[in-house]
Amino acid sequence: GGARCHRRRVDARAAHDLAAAMAIPAPDASQRETSPGPSVLTQVLAGITVSLAMVPESLAFTFVAGVSPIVGLHAAALMGLCTAVLGAQPGVISGAAGATAVVFAPLVASHGPEYLFAAVALAGAIQAVAGALRLGKFIRLVPQPCMIGFVNGLAIVIGSAQINSFAGLADAALYTQVALTALTMALIKLIPNLSFVPKQIPAPLLAIASVGTLVQVTGIATKTVGDVAAVAGSLPAFHIPKVPVTFETWATIFPFAASVAAVGLIETLLTQQLVDDVTERRTSTHKECIAQGAANLVNGFFGAMGGCAMIGQSMINVQAGGRTRVSGLTCAMAIASYVTFGAGFIERVPIAALAGTMLCLVLDIFDWTSFARIRKIPKTDATVLVMVTGVTVVTNLAVAVFAGVVLSALGYAYKSSQRIEARRTSVPIKTDSIEHRTVYEISGPLFFGSVGSFLEQLDPRMEGNDRVVLDFASSKVWDSSALVAIDDVADKFRNCGKVVTLRHLSPDCAALLRKAGDLVEVNLEEDPEYPVAADYDDEELETLTDHAAHGTHVSLEDWERSALQRQYTTPAGFRVLVDKVEDGPAI
Repeated sequence: GGARCHRRRVDARAAHDLAAAMAIPAPDASQRETSPGPSVLTQVLAGITVSLAMVPESLAFTFVAGVSPIVGLHAAALMGLCTAVLGAQPGVISGAAGATAVVFAPLVASHGPEYLFAAVALAGAIQAVAGALRLGKFIRLVPQPCMIGFVNGLAIVIGSAQINSFAGLADAALYTQVALTALTMALIKLIPNLSFVPKQIPAPLLAIASVGTLVQVTGIATKTVGDVAAVAGSLPAFHIPKVPVTFETWATIFPFAASVAAVGLIETLLTQQLVDDVTERRTSTHKECIAQGAANLVNGFFGAMGGCAMIGQSMINVQAGGRTRVSGLTCAMAIASYVTFGAGFIERVPIAALAGTMLCLVLDIFDWTSFARIRKIPKTDATVLVMVTGVTVVTNLAVAVFAGVVLSALGYAYKSSQRIEARRTSVPIKTDSIEHRTVYEISGPLFFGSVGSFLEQLDPRMEGNDRVVLDFASSKVWDSSALVAIDDVADKFRNCGKVVTLRHLSPDCAALLRKAGDLVEVNLEEDPEYPVAADYDDEELETLTDHAAHGTHVSLEDWERSALQRQYTTPAGFRVLVDKVEDGPAI
């Protein structure tokens, strides 16, 4: 409980500092509590808007995967329904996604759709296990440049898919398609500025309805949803995949299932983070993983192609006001209605209107400040941003994010390796003694990347004193490479006739050395005043702050000053706190 409280206080403090640095006004608590919640009408209209945008993409992805169009529509309805009920973030919309369709395409081509259904169910089971093990938390390791690259890459992919809707058109048909697309985009931008239009009606929905009505009334010849594929069908029914239950079958579907599980979770969790930022509501990652797993399990046993969260549709949802599960449920039920009795309506919707809606979304979610930011941010971050964007477009999201995280980690390791420093001072062993010992004050992280620099800064052959102390008050031993480096230094000093001791190790570092006692042959000198140079916990820091606030006097030992200074926010803040505590009235 104490550790969790500590993390919450630290997170709150960090968030406050970040908001202050970015000049973001903190929302007033009373305003948050009294602000009216989203209306049911807004949620329903947002769900209908998203459903219209999902139909053509779901149909297109079935062509990519090589399955019947109705399989994609069933996947969109089932994924949307399950995640709307079980998901952690109601704003996230899931459906038949292109990222998963691309992975499954070779399996369908070689073994048929039944193996696809079995692989979808297995992918769902893997995702559910990942959620139960709370592996979703590792999405926090994805750095900000990766997030920006992910969004920009998907924006390019979505935009390219809309441009493809113009393929095969020429002369008047092409001009008509371009004009209707431009009209839709103009209406989406114009409608929010019209005072007579109710705010509850999403601009994309009204724009699609207006362009669709214009086409039907005037008889304009243009490409519609019905020209892409037939939508009419029946509701999905329970269906056990007809595959042999053998080792060969498992060996065939497992690689595809594992890939789809990874790709689906990565895209879902990144989309969840993006929606969390927009809605200013932090939600559970492991719950979202379990919801995705359950949805894919249902898809596998109902003859659907599965999927994951869809960033485009999710952003349309939140921009249209979708904040509750009502919008997701409405979207799923609307798609199911299109399949059963609404096919005649949905098949007449112009593709140009839907393409215009998605292109507006592309313009909104692409981070146009990236171009200016690249010149200002560190080169490593700029490289990660560009690489993730490009790899997302060329290959798939999982490869892009993995490569971005690896490159960011390597960059961080290199920068951290440059921070190690050994400052040498010579001090008398006793107050009245002429004999001296050398103290090396080690600062910075000691790990596999910095051991080379650490060894270079310690030269036993040039050491004139017989006793050497390695003081780790400002450092930390991170891994076994650091232990080996300390052992090597100790051996070199011993070979030169020196005695080496260690001082001011934190508890975990000391434990690490004791566990590797047969490897690290050094004398671990316990500090005479306190066992190890442990950091203050929050209660001790708050106690000192309370003393400062009330003007009470507390004397600080030198080691207390050192420990407090190492973890206080700024040197100036530390100085002010110490002055208040030590100069206040005695208690």
